[in-house]
Amino acid sequence: MTGGPMRVLAQARIPELPNPYFGKVRDCYDLAPDAANPGGRRILIASDRISAFDRILAAIPFKGQVLTQIARFWFERTADIIPNHVLSYPDPNVVIGKRLTILPVEVVVRGYLAGTTSTSVLTQYKKGVRQMYGHTLPDGLRDNEVLPEAIITPTSKAFDGAHDEPLTQSQIIAQGLLTQAQWDEVSAAALALFARGQKMAAERGLILVDTKYEFGTDHTGRILIADEIHTPDSSRYWIASGYEAAFAAGTRPPSFDKDVIRSWVAERCDPYRDEIPEIPAEMIEATSKVYIQAYEAITGQTFVPDLSGATPLDRVRTALAPFFA
Repeated sequence: MTGGPMRVLAQARIPELPNPYFGKVRDCYDLAPDAANPGGRRILIASDRISAFDRILAAIPFKGQVLTQIARFWFERTADIIPNHVLSYPDPNVVIGKRLTILPVEVVVRGYLAGTTSTSVLTQYKKGVRQMYGHTLPDGLRDNEVLPEAIITPTSKAFDGAHDEPLTQSQIIAQGLLTQAQWDEVSAAALALFARGQKMAAERGLILVDTKYEFGTDHTGRILIADEIHTPDSSRYWIASGYEAAFAAGTRPPSFDKDVIRSWVAERCDPYRDEIPEIPAEMIEATSKVYIQAYEAITGQTFVPDLSGATPLDRVRTALAPFFA
């Protein structure tokens, strides 16, 4: 499947919509409170941008639709565990959600000794650390081994370019980031969401390895889950059929490898300092296919791209016209 240059939503700058906020991937607008929504609403438009190294690398056809629809799949199947921010989906790339105050703790749940970042449990474990995030891990674990039980490894939510910092439950309470009651509710919800995700992933021949959740409070103080859930951008999935052989060989288990663009860029420049070289069209198309493959594997549904409208932006503008100021 190809998505020519006109089928990419590179940006969703819509001047008729109020109170814009433009993130690395999402373009958002805040709607004023009204009688039906006293806390206000937020329009979240998932573009097709892909970011790494704190910058935008490219636009990947259908990526925004894939991520929005995978999150929708999971939100609809976990609403019995915790309410979410979703009010409606006026377009395949768009969510109208409740406006929330995002809690200042990023909640990461891990089921395996895996990861590559400085805050990952594998990175710290290989340095000899056994006590981390308030948990004590046993000696003798191997790379990518299942943990004795799923654990929460919370970090501070970094702003203004700062780095996320590992936290323990006691630090979260002592620093006043969350109350004890809030932490109890968030941690119980996160573990229940992860257990549901792992069970459903296993039924699809996948392993949900780890994931991050964003929680927020509405105008009444009620906690909801926001942003996205169990997408390939917020979660690590492995292909279950290849796990045992890879684990025995000490190699990385097969996954939806979206890092092809990141690796290609890193091999050709210092991505934090240099200008990014133009990424070949075939690599962009290959990455699009990986996202579509992920959608179909995770949901068990055939991906149907929305090809209506002259361009994706025209289609989104039409869907959001009722909200124009």
